[in-house]
Amino acid sequence: MKYKKGVDVLPDRLLREIQEYVEGSLIYIPKKSNKAGWGYLSGTRQFIDIRNNKIKLQFEQGDTVKELAERFHLGEDTIRKIIYKKQ
Repeated sequence: MKYKKGVDVLPDRLLREIQEYVEGSLIYIPKKSNKAGWGYLSGTRQFIDIRNNKIKLQFEQGDTVKELAERFHLGEDTIRKIIYKKQ
């Protein structure tokens, strides 16, 4: 990310106001656009949600945590987190 000088990009009035709070400091100003959440654009979030729902269903049908961990290649603690996570 390239730094820009406030004096070059901000109106004088706004620059003076900002200087009241962070004079001489570096600040990060995030983009105003709304970013998609993690994995939503790639489809990964949907894949994980489907997988987690399968894990919950199979647990409700009697599969053990150990069986699910082996089947889905996850740790038993991870399986427990998925099963007991509040929606």
